[in-house]
Amino acid sequence: MAQGQWVQRLAVLASHLTITADRESLQTCQPLELAPTSSAQPAGTGGLVVAAEVAAALAAGRPVVALESTIISHGMPFPQNLETARQVEAVVRAHGATPATIAVLGGVPHVGLTPSQLESLARAGKAVRKVSRRDLPLVMALGLDGATTVSATMLLAARAGIAVFVTGGIGGVHRGGEATMDISADLTELGRTPVAVVCAGAKSVLDIPRTLEFLETQGVCVAAYGADEFPAFFTRCSGCRAPARVDTPAQAAAMIAASQKLALGGGMVLAVPIPDEQAAAGAAVERAISQALQEAEQRGVKGSEVTPFLLQRIQELTGGRSLEANIALVKNNAAVGARVAAALAALR
Repeated sequence: MAQGQWVQRLAVLASHLTITADRESLQTCQPLELAPTSSAQPAGTGGLVVAAEVAAALAAGRPVVALESTIISHGMPFPQNLETARQVEAVVRAHGATPATIAVLGGVPHVGLTPSQLESLARAGKAVRKVSRRDLPLVMALGLDGATTVSATMLLAARAGIAVFVTGGIGGVHRGGEATMDISADLTELGRTPVAVVCAGAKSVLDIPRTLEFLETQGVCVAAYGADEFPAFFTRCSGCRAPARVDTPAQAAAMIAASQKLALGGGMVLAVPIPDEQAAAGAAVERAISQALQEAEQRGVKGSEVTPFLLQRIQELTGGRSLEANIALVKNNAAVGARVAAALAALR
């Protein structure tokens, strides 16, 4: 097949898969800055570029924490997204680990970004394609930029040899998912990729009982950090008891090490409750969530339209308090994740 025909077919595939971008935006998307060869080197697995600092830490057995990039491009506006990304990396460093923010630049997966790459990604914002596992072949083949979701970040972190990944929250089974089959790819990724995800649980707009049931079916170990109840992102209480509890980074690290020793092949969830000092802001967000849920039902919003409606309405109702709480819990997760990664490195 001629190269032109191959590119044409990929473009058609892109038009079917894309959600937020149309074919014209895919054709005109300009790649962000690629890592210079002097500061990055290929990882042991083909197709990845690992920043020199990250590669050196991995080779020496020092702790490394993976970070996703969707929270930068799609999670908050510029310049707050760049400030938060820098602060989260600084928190990871302050607790003894090396941060490795993961993204796809010009069709090449990068594990660890330079300051200028991080800024370019933040400035581009939602113009950068959101990339899950299923999208990786497409963005790589077309040479596009991509902000990695939980599932894609887990996959690339595992390929690079990183065992701990910090994010805000995981996806889950959406409300009404038993009828729509709207289930986040994060959950299936957790069942097949050996990376521990440190997060604040799942957002309460999701069906948390079914999310936990699905994770159990996937064989994923789920533990709450310092709590008996599984947290629901903005709130410490979801009404669901956590399947397990750990109280120290050493205990969490021992669980990861045991999973690696048995070669279970899947990941695990370490759910960290929102800090007490942000509980008030979190409670306000939860009230907004309850109101948004009622409005969705009254307006007859159904299926795949439910979650986008809820998120937009929550942002309007909270007047920015949801963003403030979001940033605080991500930093808290980063501190816990870095300590867990350091404890895991000490076991090796």
